[in-house]
Amino acid sequence: QVQLLESGGGLVQAGGSLRLSCAASGRTFSRYVMGWFRQTPGKERDFVAAITWSGCTTYYANSVKGRFTIARDNAENTVYLRMNSLKPEDTAVYYCAVANRVLTAGLITRANNYDYWGQGTQVTVSS
Repeated sequence: QVQLLESGGGLVQAGGSLRLSCAASGRTFSRYVMGWFRQTPGKERDFVAAITWSGCTTYYANSVKGRFTIARDNAENTVYLRMNSLKPEDTAVYYCAVANRVLTAGLITRANNYDYWGQGTQVTVSS
């Protein structure tokens, strides 16, 4: 079992930055794919970014590419999402997720391939 706790959300003006953190506890962390998803009311949970267990490969949704950066620290069992140049459309609840399996590029963006989820942290970007 893996427990995930997100932090770092908040209210920021458009163009500003935030860094989200996700601390994992429980089973071995370093072998897992870590991802970030986001969700707005009435919509499905959308892929934002993911990082492989080695940290060598990262994936991003087109909407955040060039603005967001995902990174992980296996020694600290933590994954980060640095969000720059935030836009009002980035407003959502952001969720950290862990996949206890190998995921190919075609599968890593799908929420149903992740096994553990955090409770979410609200990010609000004002215009």
